[in-house]
Amino acid sequence: MIEKYSVRTDLALEEKERFESDNVEIAGVILEEEYDEEKEIRITRVKIETENGAKTMKKPVGVYLTLEVPNMAVPDEDYHREISEELARHIRTLMRGKQIDETDFSALVVGLGNRQVTPDALGPYVVDNLNVTRHIVKEYGKYAMGMEHARMVSAIVPGVMGQTGMETLEIVKGIVDETKPDFVIAVDALAARNSKRLNRTIQAADTGIHPGSGVGNNRCGLTEETLGIPVISIGVPTVVDAVTIVNDTMENLIHAMESSETLKGVGEVLRSYNSAEKYELVKELISPHLNGMFVTPKDEDEMVKQMSYTISEALNMLFANPQCTGKCTGEEK
Repeated sequence: MIEKYSVRTDLALEEKERFESDNVEIAGVILEEEYDEEKEIRITRVKIETENGAKTMKKPVGVYLTLEVPNMAVPDEDYHREISEELARHIRTLMRGKQIDETDFSALVVGLGNRQVTPDALGPYVVDNLNVTRHIVKEYGKYAMGMEHARMVSAIVPGVMGQTGMETLEIVKGIVDETKPDFVIAVDALAARNSKRLNRTIQAADTGIHPGSGVGNNRCGLTEETLGIPVISIGVPTVVDAVTIVNDTMENLIHAMESSETLKGVGEVLRSYNSAEKYELVKELISPHLNGMFVTPKDEDEMVKQMSYTISEALNMLFANPQCTGKCTGEEK
């Protein structure tokens, strides 16, 4: 049954949790966790080392870093700066893993998504807040930026196929072939399995990205294999599958039944189903009316803007300050 159990999520952490809930160990997959009590940030590192692990997890071999920040929704600029600093530090770790020269590089940032659809506008909004420098450095040299370590940063918002009639890969590959950056950073909105992670989680990975995969629109991936250079992806879950919400409600219902003398027997029967069986049951019950429906929080417009600024600040720190490994202020230490 577990092979048929397909929860729509882009987060490697949730894929790993799915197997752990069924007491299934995955060979070739390593999970490491750390918690910063002062910042209230939980950092999870999922490393897929083997092809067998990749097949089981349905994700490419590589490193997936997840920052869980329950207070992400709080509009506190100082706190979001701390999140940006932490994200910049972890992106730098991924760059080192890909052997990217930290002192002399050029980067292309790709803002994936549809600007006209709020939950999908994260990538374009990040590009809006990004300090692009390639045109200045090419024309006047790096010292024209007023700092010794300014990098060549370019950015593009390729739109979606419905707007352009082209695969995102076709657009980005053409730009990469022409401008020859050292690596690509792709930013996109993701889908989550747990509604508590919406707008409170950031995933960064060194494996690239497949635009639209979380909502079932599988497009050609932006990866090192397709572009010929390393691709680091950054994403925030902004939507959750309707099936997931109904499934979570069912869990609460089962718990309530078990507390009732009248319905206790029914609750025990449903509790005997494993996670995969309950999920498949829910899919059958709500089909076809809610299948394919995705839900987003009511304040998503404000959250996307806030998260995009947090991510763009992390990238601006990363490009401007090569020595940023802990707290960054945007100035050279």
